[in-house]
Amino acid sequence: MNMRILLLIFCISCSNKVIEPLTNAHAHNDYEHDRPLFDALDNGFTSVEADVHMIDGKLYVSHDIPESLSQVKTLEELYLSPLLKHVNNNNGRVYENHNGFFYLMIDIKTLADYSYPVLRKTLAKYSEMISVVTDSIDQDNKPIKIFISGHHGRPFTQLLNDSIKYAGLDGRPKELKDNIPSALMPVISQNYKKYLTWKGTGNPDENELESLKEMIDLAHDQNKMVRLWAAPDKPVVWDLLLKTGIDFINTDDLEGLREFLVKRN
Repeated sequence: MNMRILLLIFCISCSNKVIEPLTNAHAHNDYEHDRPLFDALDNGFTSVEADVHMIDGKLYVSHDIPESLSQVKTLEELYLSPLLKHVNNNNGRVYENHNGFFYLMIDIKTLADYSYPVLRKTLAKYSEMISVVTDSIDQDNKPIKIFISGHHGRPFTQLLNDSIKYAGLDGRPKELKDNIPSALMPVISQNYKKYLTWKGTGNPDENELESLKEMIDLAHDQNKMVRLWAAPDKPVVWDLLLKTGIDFINTDDLEGLREFLVKRN
């Protein structure tokens, strides 16, 4: 067979490769990878994280305040517009064989009260793919679920008072006592070090593990998922977290976590 034809067949087979969606995979600071969003998609991640700064009326994706706006892109450019194009080209889904949400966590680095109105207006432009919340109920026919975290607070009052909510809130363990509906607070997040001192060698402290499991059970009773940030990025730690019931493994090592989860499953 002609070599050119063989190459064409190979390329077509690669492009049609079905990616296995990984429901436990969260891409920490996703924008720092070579191909923001798309490296995560190629590895089957179902949750990605973008930090945003409100500058001159626009939301720019960056961990720190950018020295020059020419060096960064907006939330729309880097995530919302590419996601919409991807969904429209993929029969209304992020992954063909995944009926659950694809989560976009937006961490607001500037003042929430100042930034949220612009974020809400921006998200409204993409309502055809975002699962909005009305009367504390998700509109499940949309593939993207947004939830908001914040370095300088989260827009609690503004968001909860919105008649149509284009995002939920990234909760904290202490907020489980408020029993906020999971559609409005889909995820509970906390620093790993608040629960565990274990770094992946020796045995973890049983009392610490019990405290973590109690929090996870309470979150699950409310249909909320749990994520710990700043955990050691090691397979032995990932394994322990999954055994305790953690829903999202927060990682910078996309390929490493994919390989771990595929083998584990």
